[in-house]
Amino acid sequence: MNNILTKLPFVSNVRFRDAGTLVGLLLIALVFSILSPSFLTMPNIGNILQQSSINACIALGMTLVIISGGIDLSVGPVAALSATLGAAMMVAGVPVPIAMLGAIAVGVSCGFVNGALIAWGGLQPFIVTLGGLSLYRALALIYTGGTPIFGIPSEFRSIANGAVMGVPTPVIIVAILALIAWVVLTKTPLGEYLMAVGGNPEAARVAGVPVSLTKISAYMISGALASIASLILIGRLGAAEPTLGNLWELDAIAASAIGGASLMGGRGSIVGTLLGCVILGALRNGLTLLNVQAFYQLLATGIIIIVAMLIDRATSGK
Repeated sequence: MNNILTKLPFVSNVRFRDAGTLVGLLLIALVFSILSPSFLTMPNIGNILQQSSINACIALGMTLVIISGGIDLSVGPVAALSATLGAAMMVAGVPVPIAMLGAIAVGVSCGFVNGALIAWGGLQPFIVTLGGLSLYRALALIYTGGTPIFGIPSEFRSIANGAVMGVPTPVIIVAILALIAWVVLTKTPLGEYLMAVGGNPEAARVAGVPVSLTKISAYMISGALASIASLILIGRLGAAEPTLGNLWELDAIAASAIGGASLMGGRGSIVGTLLGCVILGALRNGLTLLNVQAFYQLLATGIIIIVAMLIDRATSGK
């Protein structure tokens, strides 16, 4: 079956796009280093990477979902629900490792519900995850009564606020997750299945790919990574808010698109997604250093996303 999959037209080489994305990042760094001498200092670079880590965590899962031909608009609310339930367990005295696993299990469960409705229910990913966006946010608000949960244990907070040899812990966590995601996508049958299902689900089914289970797996991974991102954030903030994760899905989709993932499915890159996250982080950081107002930052982000989509269309030949 592997021979069949590698001959399908949607299995493509994304190194060219990764190189283009890297060039874009270097150009942004060059421009901001000229405009602001503090941009390329080590403390600021560390700040960019740390600020990008949460989006990167979400975007890794989003990339796998997009490659499979889907979309996940519910990652923000899934993160909020996971964070509030995980924080509540910690505050109630549940051991930190168990509470963390419980929070991740919430994300995996939400991902399974999304994936099952799409794969087995035959519903459109946009509609299912749009409904999940409201559903999971409502559950988080109902559970907390709309109020934040304080009292996160210091031993848990020390993980998110720590560093190893000067590298912030969140950056290390995301780097490990990215390596795992890269191995899954490029070295395992699941990665081949994701590419196949996103490129041509009918051809993949004929080739013997378990299409439904592949789609469900992608959404479960996305939910798990959303939960991990939420744990990183509440560890840094010391509180879990039911409104956490607002618009996270848009940043994740933007990073994936900038990194070369095709919103039509069948193509994407873990390296490209990470570069896309750093591009967004560097752009916002640089504009902040230049005292540019926030709505102009949104304008710049939107322009970059549109340009990335035009480049994707031109390079895909569609």
